[in-house]
Amino acid sequence: MIRIAICDDEANTRAYLSSLIRAQSCPCEIVEYASAGDCLADTQELDLLFLDIELASSGDRLDGMALARTIRERTTGTQPVIIFVTGYERYVFDAFDVGAFQYLLKPVDEEKFAQVFTRAVEQIQTRRENPQKGPVLTLQSANASKTVPLDSIYYIESSNHKVELHLKDGVFACYAKIGDLELELQDQFFRIHKGYLVNLSYVDGYSKTEVTLTNGERLLLSKYKYQDFVKAYLHFLKKGAGL
Repeated sequence: MIRIAICDDEANTRAYLSSLIRAQSCPCEIVEYASAGDCLADTQELDLLFLDIELASSGDRLDGMALARTIRERTTGTQPVIIFVTGYERYVFDAFDVGAFQYLLKPVDEEKFAQVFTRAVEQIQTRRENPQKGPVLTLQSANASKTVPLDSIYYIESSNHKVELHLKDGVFACYAKIGDLELELQDQFFRIHKGYLVNLSYVDGYSKTEVTLTNGERLLLSKYKYQDFVKAYLHFLKKGAGL
């Protein structure tokens, strides 16, 4: 049983998302909130949160992004998987800052919802089963799911509507969008090129045109990504050093 919350100021959206969740055949408890304040007032832990970004102004004056930041600042309890549901694409980069799992645009496509929901639930279940282990990525391939520890991935390559995970023990391919994985993995990975998502843990060096990994591979670094990559990499190193 997982506990799922929907925080959206529109009653019809909450009802629609609830119906989509119930259609997934997942044992769950669903709670609904019309404002950020209502969500924060609930002291029970959440496993999964569907969150609108542009919540209508209310007494608490918190929009969805501010609510997400408040949740992420908590030092006790389980952190929920957060999926933003919004009508505006312009917030997608802000979603990176609060560790959002995914970003769904309204009107929500049922097939896309099912895919994202399945992956979110798998992550929650894996976290419960292996609380002492590091973060993992769960993907679908040939009607079966595969869970891959993030520390086993050197980089992810996009290829003809599929992605290839270049692992320490080989290559694993599956149908997925590299843009979706970029959002899900943004704490440890960076999109250095439209075709490459690199694990920052395994960056050995870089120039203005390429990134060298600890396994010796060299990947093309887009000139449009260079400055943001340097910032992200230095931030990653500082965070790892506890600075």
